[in-house]
Amino acid sequence: MIKFDFKTYVEPFIEKEEYQKLMSKKEDVMQQLQKSGMAGWTDRISNELLKEIKETAKQIKHQFDCMVVIGIGGSFLGSYAFDQMFKNYFENKNFEVIYAGTTLSSKYLDELLNYLKNKNFCIDVISKSGTTMETTITYKVLKDLLKRKYEEEELKKHIIVTTDKKEGILREEAEKEGYKTFEIPNNIGGRYSFITPAHLLPIALNYDLDDVIVGYYRGKRLTDQAYEYAVIRNLLFKKKKYIENFCVYEENMASFTEWLKQLFGETEGKKGVGIFPTSTIHTRDLHSLGQFIQEGNKILFETFIKVEKQEEYLEYEGTPLQEINNIVEDSVMKAHYSGGVPCLEIILQELDAETISTLIYFFQLAAAYSGFLFGINPFDQPGVEVYKKEVREALGKE
Repeated sequence: MIKFDFKTYVEPFIEKEEYQKLMSKKEDVMQQLQKSGMAGWTDRISNELLKEIKETAKQIKHQFDCMVVIGIGGSFLGSYAFDQMFKNYFENKNFEVIYAGTTLSSKYLDELLNYLKNKNFCIDVISKSGTTMETTITYKVLKDLLKRKYEEEELKKHIIVTTDKKEGILREEAEKEGYKTFEIPNNIGGRYSFITPAHLLPIALNYDLDDVIVGYYRGKRLTDQAYEYAVIRNLLFKKKKYIENFCVYEENMASFTEWLKQLFGETEGKKGVGIFPTSTIHTRDLHSLGQFIQEGNKILFETFIKVEKQEEYLEYEGTPLQEINNIVEDSVMKAHYSGGVPCLEIILQELDAETISTLIYFFQLAAAYSGFLFGINPFDQPGVEVYKKEVREALGKE
C-alpha cells in the first residue's frame, strides 16, 4: 500500500485558486496521454510474452555463470534500480547480473574484460535505435571477447538483442546472425519501458515477475494521485521552486533516485521549462547538503519516499533502528519546512517488489502528466542529440 501527503508541508506555498484551475484540466491532460501514441506502457503485457521472458531467464540461469546487461538511461535504469533495491548489501546470493554500457572509461572496460574472460557469460544488449555510442562500444568489446572464446554457432547462444521490432542496426544484425531477440514497442519510449523485456528479462533472473506485474498494474488506481502530484510540482515551479530533491532513507534506494532523475529530467527539460531533479540519501547527505537545504537559496522543494515498515533487524538502546530512521525523516521534513522548503511525502507500507512496481507506474504517470502541464512533449528528448552530434564531428564521423 502507498499513501501520499501532498498537504501538510505544502499547502502554504500553493494558491488554492491556481490549484483548482489546474485540477480542472485533469480529463483534458489524461486524454492527451491516451492520444499521444506513446502510452503503450499503460497497456497490459501479454501472457505469451511474459511466459517467453520467464523461460528465457530460466535457460540463462541454467546455461551461464552470469549475464551482462548492456544499455544506458531508460534502457536499463529501471531493472538496475530494482536489482539494487532488493539484493543483499554485501553477500550477493543472486544469479550474477552485471550492468555495463554506462561509461567510456577504458579502465572499467579493461577490468570488466579481465573479470569475464574465464566466465561463461551471455550478453543482453538493449538499444531501441542500435546507435547509442556507449552501448555500441561496450557491446563490440564484449562481443569480441565472446568471438575469441566460442565458434560461430556457440556464439549465437550467448547474445540476446532487445531493440526495435523492425528497424535499426541491432535488428539487422540479430536477424542476420540468428540471435535471440526481444522488442521494445514503438509506442513505448525508453524511460517508460519498465514493463517491456528491456527491464523484465534482467529482473526475471532473480525475482518473481508475477509480483512485479501485479504491482505495476495496481498503479492504475493512482491516476488521481499522480495527476495531483504533477499539478503541485507545476505550481511550485511557478513559485520559483526549480529543483526537486528526491529524499530516501534506505541506501539501497539510491539507484531508484537515479531512475527518477532520468525519468523527470528527460521528460520535462525542454523549451526552457522543467524541474531539475536531484536526490539525497539520508541520513548521509544531511551532513553535506542539509545545511544548504535548511538555510540556503530557496530554489527547491523535496519529495520524501518513506518506508513505513521494515524487518526489525537491529535495536539501539531498546528502540528499533527502523523507528529511529523514520523519526529522523519526520523531523527533517518539519525542519526543512520551517526553513521555507515545501515537502511532499510518499509513504510505502513496506519495501517489496509489488509496492515498488506500483510506485514506478505512479511516477511514470506523474511525469507524463507533468510534461503536458508544461506544454511540452513528454516522450521525446531532442536535446540529448546535441552532444552526440558534437562527438561525431570531433571523431570525424559526420
